[in-house]
Amino acid sequence: MIEVGPELLNYFERRVGEAGADLLSELMTTAWRRNSDLPTDHEQARMWLFGVARNLLRNSARSNVRQARLANALRDSIPSNGPDPAEQLAIRDAVKRLDPDLAEIVTLVHWEGLTIAEAGQLQGVPASTARGRYQRAKEALREALTEQRSRA
Repeated sequence: MIEVGPELLNYFERRVGEAGADLLSELMTTAWRRNSDLPTDHEQARMWLFGVARNLLRNSARSNVRQARLANALRDSIPSNGPDPAEQLAIRDAVKRLDPDLAEIVTLVHWEGLTIAEAGQLQGVPASTARGRYQRAKEALREALTEQRSRA
């Protein structure tokens, strides 16, 4: 079976690129589990492995379609009343430029939905310290975004 490995890897990679190595690994696991079904004749074993490879590709394609549909459904279910994409990028950029402790409190509160006290608890600081950090972060973000808008 090892002799057929490079052929099977090429078969997968020509169809799915770098994901081919994962499919080859899955194929080898299947072949090991179903060792009793593997023909003893080399050529028949080779063709059996290619048949399993073809089925794995079909299953992978169906899985990719299901994942894409789910991602689209999730994307469609999220309300789009937020800022436009350019503004979102500006906000993300401004958050990245904050002091790490300030950036973390902003992301925990706004992106993860935690309260300021919960975010402080995760950061290992009292709620009063978390509120102070949050206030400083808001001021820094307001300044950065105002400055960016004035340049635009």
